[in-house]
Amino acid sequence: MTRINIDQLTEAELIDLNRSVVERLKFLQHMRAHSAMMRFSIGQRVVFDAPGQPQVTGVLVKYNKKTVSVVTDEGVQWNVSPGLLRHAEPKDITPGAGNVVKLK
Repeated sequence: MTRINIDQLTEAELIDLNRSVVERLKFLQHMRAHSAMMRFSIGQRVVFDAPGQPQVTGVLVKYNKKTVSVVTDEGVQWNVSPGLLRHAEPKDITPGAGNVVKLK
């Protein structure tokens, strides 16, 4: 790795170097978030831990720039960092015994 002696740089060169470092860090963060998003598909059930609340389960409905939108079973929408998501078990939508009608 190349080392830069910043003691020899002018103020303008330091400002330019800082701008380049910040741009590179933003790019790396964006790529990390994008990679995390691609582990999940639209329509997939996901789960995450919300501060001060029980575990939240819902369906991923949209990719945003830095987050994903998740709609819970109760209809509440959350924008969540994709790094916080985990795959959830598919929801059982089999009708219960009380909803079965016998056909003749």
